[in-house]
Amino acid sequence: MPTPTRITPGSLRAAARTVLERDGRDGLTMQAVATALGVRAPSLYKHVRDRDDLIRVVVDDVSRELGDRLDLALAAAGADPANAARALAAVARDFAHEHPHGYALVFGPLPGGSGPDRAALDHGASAVLEAARRLAGEEHALDAARTLTAWMHGFTSMELAGAFRLGGEVDAAWAYGLERVVAGLAGDDDGSAA
Repeated sequence: MPTPTRITPGSLRAAARTVLERDGRDGLTMQAVATALGVRAPSLYKHVRDRDDLIRVVVDDVSRELGDRLDLALAAAGADPANAARALAAVARDFAHEHPHGYALVFGPLPGGSGPDRAALDHGASAVLEAARRLAGEEHALDAARTLTAWMHGFTSMELAGAFRLGGEVDAAWAYGLERVVAGLAGDDDGSAA
């Protein structure tokens, strides 16, 4: 008789994220994750309360991974505030392309109790807040972080949805828009970031 599969928090998160990226949010079910783990669905209830809790586990994991990548990008960007903002936006965009359904979960509406825990949110936001503080100053850090995030998310979401249909180079539009946002947040009146 084969040994039963042991479910660990890590294997549960990995299986759920694989199912999510393969099948989308609607396909992220207890049954699909159980099948991916090679167990029966009732086995999952020892680890998560229900589907909403499963989604929360995935959102926490995606938020932490994105936060880790943003932290690394901030550290690698050096002291230049504009470079830091550019680097963070690029990392978030790349992450969205690699994990579109996970990214959508983090930035989209969630069922009642499925939001990430505060630590996961804080971790995901800390690098962006720091880059915004460097760029716009302490007084405007939160506003600048929200502006940069909203522009990056809006652009990336439209890109992932195939909404840029008028032609032209999307990468060039990204670079143009990012430069304008960074220059604006830095208070650079001539429209070009340092």
